[in-house]
Amino acid sequence: MKKIMNISTVMKQLKVFRFIAFVALVLSSTSCDDFVEVPLPNSQLTGTTVFESELTANAAMAQIYIQLRDGGILTGLPTGGSLNFGIYADELRDYTTSSISQPIYNNSLTDDNATVGSLWRLSYSQIYNVNSIIEGLNNSTVLTDPFKNQLRGEALFVRALVHFYLMQIYGNIPYIKTTNYEINRQLHRQSTTEVYDAIVDDLEESIELLSETYVSADKARPNKLAARALLARVFLYMDRNSDAITQASNVISSSQYVWETDLNKVFLRNSTTTIWQFASATAVRNTNEGITFIFVSGPPPICALQNEFMNAFEVGDQRKVKWTKTVTSGANSWSHPFKYKLRTSTSSSQEYSVVLRLAEQYLIRAEARVKVGDLTGAISDINLIRNTAGLPNTTAISANDILTEIQKQRRFELFTEYGHRFFDLKRSGTINTVLSAVKPGWNSTDILWPVPQSELNANPNLLPQNAGY
Repeated sequence: MKKIMNISTVMKQLKVFRFIAFVALVLSSTSCDDFVEVPLPNSQLTGTTVFESELTANAAMAQIYIQLRDGGILTGLPTGGSLNFGIYADELRDYTTSSISQPIYNNSLTDDNATVGSLWRLSYSQIYNVNSIIEGLNNSTVLTDPFKNQLRGEALFVRALVHFYLMQIYGNIPYIKTTNYEINRQLHRQSTTEVYDAIVDDLEESIELLSETYVSADKARPNKLAARALLARVFLYMDRNSDAITQASNVISSSQYVWETDLNKVFLRNSTTTIWQFASATAVRNTNEGITFIFVSGPPPICALQNEFMNAFEVGDQRKVKWTKTVTSGANSWSHPFKYKLRTSTSSSQEYSVVLRLAEQYLIRAEARVKVGDLTGAISDINLIRNTAGLPNTTAISANDILTEIQKQRRFELFTEYGHRFFDLKRSGTINTVLSAVKPGWNSTDILWPVPQSELNANPNLLPQNAGY
């Protein structure tokens, strides 16, 4: 099994200038979407050099988005969260014989599983690189304040985002704000309350710093509203419902987004409901999700949607028609996610990987409105989602019934998007009941993944291990 580096090793080896040297070699003839990997030069640039130019500083931030798109929790590749949390919960069935993915699917994880280790390691590597950018901006005496504010806002947004996902997977985690090796090698795991507070602090500062409009036409760099959208989700998870309503409403009311009634257009590159997305690797490539999920013949090479999931759609739900596709071979058939329609390159990129979109904001606001007693407002939000899916208005009247309806709509609106289903089952308190009924290997301690044993060996301050491992 491939050895997984621990946080302290990553922090020691990934020096700021080694990370920055790579992106600084990308010259103005190459767009931020089209970076290609090149070897590090023998004489490496320092972080100070990079932050003497807007071009190289922008290149450093662009490299962060490339790392997020192509590795770690948010990648749409088979190593990322959309697939792995989908097979871990009840969305997807694993069709591989992999000794790495089968334990995820069967809920028999161990602390030396390669995916358990790589998601932790790559996420903290991304956080380290974000912190190196923040420190580089702080130390720069050349860049203008407006430029530094924009990049700092983006970096804080990413730092909050990655920590948010790490906490959903591993529970108590260290919240890392520095590249200082001596500090990071001794970090303790912090409570979820402490981590949430740190996430909120980063996002609130990000909102203050980011511009209202996008600095990239393709929404591939976050603006102020992207930070508000993520903060709305965080507040919902924290049960700060009035705050969640405020942030979601700010996003929903913005003229920068227009509700899309055509389900086939929601995941296009130029969708009017996209809040933030990852640009494709080249000008002709489409999404990692399309490559991962779409198959044209059976049996599926990687995964397929669970039959129970497909059978649970309400009659007439157009999301089943437009966002899933069935492949038949003889008497057998399998269905795959079809939100992204393209698995190969086209003359120009048609689809980008959507990370934040408007529908989630309506679902966040609907749930928060129920919890503060605004049932009428919640019903209005949920009916927009239902009607767009071709369904009639909800018949739910009581608060409990409306919350049940919202969770149902979240299941079919957000499926295979970065683990929403897994996280929703956990925070609603229904995960053990739901998953034990469909997954024979499910145990109550499976609500968290184990901390990689390599990390515990390197830093005993991260003990104790999560229960059940």
